[in-house]
Amino acid sequence: MKIKGSVALVTGANRGLGLAFAEALLAAGASKVYAGARDPSTITLPGAIPVQLDITNADDVAAAARQCADVTLLINNAGIAQGGGFLSPQGVEVARTQLDTNFFGTLAMARAFAPVLGANGGGVLLNMLSILSWVSMSSTSAYSASKAATWSLTNGLRNELRAQGTRVVGVHAAFIDTDMARHVQAPKTRPQEVVQQALQAIEEGREEVLADGLTRQVKAGLSAEAGVYLQEAGR
Repeated sequence: MKIKGSVALVTGANRGLGLAFAEALLAAGASKVYAGARDPSTITLPGAIPVQLDITNADDVAAAARQCADVTLLINNAGIAQGGGFLSPQGVEVARTQLDTNFFGTLAMARAFAPVLGANGGGVLLNMLSILSWVSMSSTSAYSASKAATWSLTNGLRNELRAQGTRVVGVHAAFIDTDMARHVQAPKTRPQEVVQQALQAIEEGREEVLADGLTRQVKAGLSAEAGVYLQEAGR
């Protein structure tokens, strides 16, 4: 699929990685870029079309599917990250909140836009995942669970959408230099670099992006006899 001439919708497009996606899509010649955000007034990127979109709100998702009925490229970028382990005092609430957005919100978008993509020739659905889809830290284990579920969702959608010609791309990355990781004292990848790799994968027909060296190392470690996921990440 060529980015030039495509019609894209980016969720969580008002800042960070989502904004970088919207900027890059416009620069690469997308004919239209819808920019979704809970508050559409926060979309200030020239050329982008603001869309009111809270992916956990069924009415917003349905309205977006009607407004953006010409979409050929869906970028499921919106997500949240909260600290907290499963056994922390708020462990259940933290897990439920993140699953509601990261998994069920992404699922809602996929269900709403699968017919749109199919009607427009198949297109591409891209899900932003994480290195923490595969490994976990005790301080963020609920977030890891939400991303692991979304990785599984991505694999399932790939199988279900193949018949209508929709390609599903999963993008895994470690720390990205955005507000979400501002508290992390570790090497970070610029959002523009992640986006560049994701758009290149779309144009080349690839289905998975490992955006940095640490992510590639962890992915390789999944098949080790003592799988990398058996230890806490970072130790």
